[in-house]
Amino acid sequence: MLFRYRAKQVSNQFRREFHVCKPLYDDFETVHIRNTNRFRQLLMEKGDFNTQQANAVVDIMSDALRGGVTHVSQDLASREKLTKLTYQQRVDFAKLKDQLLTADRSEIHLIHSEQERIRNDLEQLRNKLREEITKANAGFKLDLSLEKGRIREEARNHDLQIKEIDTRIDQEVSNMKMQIDSVKTQVMQWLIGVCTGTFALVLAYVRLLS
Repeated sequence: MLFRYRAKQVSNQFRREFHVCKPLYDDFETVHIRNTNRFRQLLMEKGDFNTQQANAVVDIMSDALRGGVTHVSQDLASREKLTKLTYQQRVDFAKLKDQLLTADRSEIHLIHSEQERIRNDLEQLRNKLREEITKANAGFKLDLSLEKGRIREEARNHDLQIKEIDTRIDQEVSNMKMQIDSVKTQVMQWLIGVCTGTFALVLAYVRLLS
């Protein structure tokens, strides 16, 4: 719609009035009918007309021919006037052709300008969209990096807790081993004492018997 409106504006700028010619019949010669006497003579000889009748018929036919020729001549132009009219029409059509070509060039220029403007708008929109996508990707990467850091920190804390638990377990196991060793030593000492006492009693009993 914009292209048509601008093209219409351009065509309106080149609008002009074309040459108009009125019917040309001023230079036609007066119509003369020759040999009317001969026609009268033929009517009287071959048509059995008397002189008055022949004159009336010739006058009527002459008036009819003059009226017909005059009516036709009013709608015709002389050869010179027709040549001028044809030349003027050719000039008008040549001017119209030039104006149409100029209007077409102007319309094509407007179309190219509009295409260039649309191309620039699309390029700006593409750049803006690319910037928005880049910002969105940067924000997503930042959020992902922060989330990775948080997960890494939590994993580190879990590792420390596991190490602390392992250390506690090792300490408890070491304490239990020490307690077991102490109990073993006490049991061995108790067993040695019991065995020694038993052996002394047996030895004393044997001596008493002997």
